[in-house]
Amino acid sequence: MMANLRAGLVGIGSMGRHHARVLRSLDGVDLVGVVDPEGDKHHAAGDAKVLKEVADLIGLGVDYVTVAVPTAFHEGVALALAEAGVHALVEKPLAFDVESSERIADAFESAGLVGGVGHIERYNPAVQSLRARLENGDLGDVYQIVTRRQGPFPNRIADVGVVKDLATHDIDLASWVTKSTYVSVAAQTAHRSGREHEDLIAITGRFASGAIANHLVNWLSPMKERVTVVTGERGAFVADTLAADLTFFANGTVATTWDAIAGFRGVSEGDMIRFAIPKVEPLLAEHLAFRDAVRGEESTIVTMRQGLETVRVAVAALESARTGTTIRL
Repeated sequence: MMANLRAGLVGIGSMGRHHARVLRSLDGVDLVGVVDPEGDKHHAAGDAKVLKEVADLIGLGVDYVTVAVPTAFHEGVALALAEAGVHALVEKPLAFDVESSERIADAFESAGLVGGVGHIERYNPAVQSLRARLENGDLGDVYQIVTRRQGPFPNRIADVGVVKDLATHDIDLASWVTKSTYVSVAAQTAHRSGREHEDLIAITGRFASGAIANHLVNWLSPMKERVTVVTGERGAFVADTLAADLTFFANGTVATTWDAIAGFRGVSEGDMIRFAIPKVEPLLAEHLAFRDAVRGEESTIVTMRQGLETVRVAVAALESARTGTTIRL
């Protein structure tokens, strides 16, 4: 029987406490230590040792570590882990900028380590089901992917704006769902809340496949919305990732005999199906995938190289908004 993996956690704040909860419940894994200069204020560490320094955690002989510190500290922590030969799952975004992200990805690849990025939306049941159906050809060619991610300001965030905190979810998601890379982005941002960083963005992008992306993101809305719409030749999928629901709107095959609207509509309304899908907690699914990757088993993690590409697109979107130009990638 395989010995349990020894896991560690760096950062046990608003997101880290959830990582701690899942790591403590994971089959085949023992959470042996957590690092946070402020201690375990959420009382989430359980039996794990609470430490002050990353070096102390490495000293416990950990197999892998989840990094859930503010984005500005990702590089320092990740490079220390790579140097010590420790596999790591780093919260998204991989790092604050492209150069830092490249250094992290290079360090893990050159050391032959498993490096992942916590783009948790990939593990949402609605999105997993959506991608499987797209791979199955249920939609045919994909024409457009539209995401809306809006809600109130999250008090946990101080070091980045809405692009690196939230839009990175949708940038990664759209690329993963369409199995294509961005070739250009154009964006507009706004600063409405008096903070240093942008709190609203509208991004338009084009993929190598020819599909068009549109991402609307803000933390200025009193309502919470997490919606992804993929439109293609056979209809449209709508994934609501808050409720983990997936709906398909089929293009109609019934001829419209009313001339006045028959000529106007490119497609007609067909059947609508809301799928019954098993709903596993996305954070648990993410950790199961990473555990399996560390074990050397077949697994679908978000690689650091993919995380780097997401940072590259996010930085390009901010540059586009700053300069008023379309950025080619």
